[in-house]
Amino acid sequence: MNAPHLSLRPALSRRHFLRGAGGALFGLPFLEAMTPAFSRAASTTSPKRFVAMCATLGFHGPHLFPTQEGQEYDLTPYLAKLGDHRRDFTLFSGLSHPEQQGNNGHASEMTWLTSARRPGLAGFKNRISLDQVIANAIGSETRYPFLALSTSGRSMSWTASGVEIPGETSPAKLFKSLFIQGTEQEVAAEMQSFQRGRSILDTVLGEAKNLERDLGARDREKLEEYLASVRDLEVRLQESEGWVQKPKPQVAAELPKDVQDKNDAIAKQRLMNDMIVLALQTDSTRTITFQLSGMNAVPVIPGVKNDWHNLSHHGKDPAKIDELKIIEEAEFAVLSEFLTKLKSVSENGQSLLDHTAVLFGSNLGNASSHDWRNLPILIAGGGFKHQGYIAHDEKDNTPLANLFVPLAQRMGVEIDSFGSSTAAGLRGLEG
Repeated sequence: MNAPHLSLRPALSRRHFLRGAGGALFGLPFLEAMTPAFSRAASTTSPKRFVAMCATLGFHGPHLFPTQEGQEYDLTPYLAKLGDHRRDFTLFSGLSHPEQQGNNGHASEMTWLTSARRPGLAGFKNRISLDQVIANAIGSETRYPFLALSTSGRSMSWTASGVEIPGETSPAKLFKSLFIQGTEQEVAAEMQSFQRGRSILDTVLGEAKNLERDLGARDREKLEEYLASVRDLEVRLQESEGWVQKPKPQVAAELPKDVQDKNDAIAKQRLMNDMIVLALQTDSTRTITFQLSGMNAVPVIPGVKNDWHNLSHHGKDPAKIDELKIIEEAEFAVLSEFLTKLKSVSENGQSLLDHTAVLFGSNLGNASSHDWRNLPILIAGGGFKHQGYIAHDEKDNTPLANLFVPLAQRMGVEIDSFGSSTAAGLRGLEG
């Protein structure tokens, strides 16, 4: 929700507009002090949750996709890692967002949850991501409207103004935010930060009224978009302030220690998954994204000796594919552990997995050639009637955004389209 670029007259610069706020609005869209943690009220009806995980270096298709559709497929090497959850997920092929050729081969990372076209090219402006649409609708029900998590600092979460929300990479910091109650002094300081936030918003709104008189129609329209974001922020500020003095949930888990080896990608993924389970179990949030970035380094996995990114560009070299398989099998093994933990949490007669739709996949269908078509997409849990493996047309792909519509509707968002969607549903996804 950063300020839009305004084509102002020389005497009316953006600096002038924000002068009263000391330029603070450049980073204002999502202040940590404003993030609303425990559900407002206990209920016998379990809330629905949504988790999206994107592995940005993709997966080797022949080791993932079966040769036959339905539930009785033969296990591929990667699906064998999910064998205990065979009836808990649906795997899709033949899905993609249209026009994902971008300014580099990995640009589609930016649009996996937005479906915006031509990422990074001239004139590109990203759309709001699916998780933010959901968070805007239901986020006030929990202390945190959403969590944007990452192994690299990047994220899949984008505001309505097309601004990327940085991803939290430290499980320890996340745990403290979720479960460590601040001292009286810290709570008081947080309350003061809310008052400062209100002061900034008052100043911005006042400056905007003075500025509006001197703008043309196009700039006035852009300014109104920005002010709508400011007003939305005012609402969030009021909602979030109520959470400050409420106690955070108590959990039996101890404060985790962050993984020290930056190349131990699997351990980092596993530890953050544990934090996700805790966040969902305590209803601290209901919307989470987790970007699983690859690396230009050798991951700490037995049997892997070469750079991960280089292995993803295997060029059909059997030796590289065999080594890549070790990495990707490890990723699916950790996903299986995550689903097992969600299933182990009982909630109102069902499991936490039954109440959580997990979207797992990648923005690349073939990382070796940077192909953004035929994406690997898996939906687990969520109360859906899972169909095993569903193959859409590999040449004429179905829009991935068709899947986003029912996922949002399941979370209580009243939409019938999203981004590049062409239908409000997807063959193979049944509630």
